[in-house]
Amino acid sequence: MREPRLGDDIDDYCVRCKRVMNHSVVSVINAEPAKVRCRICHSDHDFRHEQAPPPKVDARKQALFNEVLKKANPLAAEAEVAVEEPPADLPEVDAVTAAVAEMPKAKAVVQPAAAEPKPKAKPKTTAQVKVKTKARK
Repeated sequence: MREPRLGDDIDDYCVRCKRVMNHSVVSVINAEPAKVRCRICHSDHDFRHEQAPPPKVDARKQALFNEVLKKANPLAAEAEVAVEEPPADLPEVDAVTAAVAEMPKAKAVVQPAAAEPKPKAKPKTTAQVKVKTKARK
C-alpha cells in the first residue's frame, strides 16, 4: 500500500460526528497522516487510527460518586445492604407475628385546622398609583 498524501481519502473517527467517517489528509509526518479533516462536518483533528477516545468516567471516579451517594442517603444504602446480605438465622413466623402484635400502635397525628384566609386588601385608587409612580422617578 502506498504512503498517504495530502488530500487522500482516509477513514477515521471524527470527534465532532462521534463516528468513523471519511476524512481528507491535511498533514503528513513520517509517512503517516498527522491531521485529518472530516468531509461531513469539516472539523480538523489529529489522526486517531479509527479509534474512539476512552470514556471520560473512569472506575475511580464512579466509586467516589457511589460513596457520596451512600453518605447523602444512608437509609437507602442500608436497605441495599440488607437486600444483598440476608441474615443467616431467621426466626420462626410465629415469633415474628407475636413480636409485631406486642409493638405499640402508632398514634395518628392531628394537624391543626387551617386558618381562615385573610381578607383581600382594597384595590388602590388611581391617585395612589400616580403618587407612587411619581415618587419612583
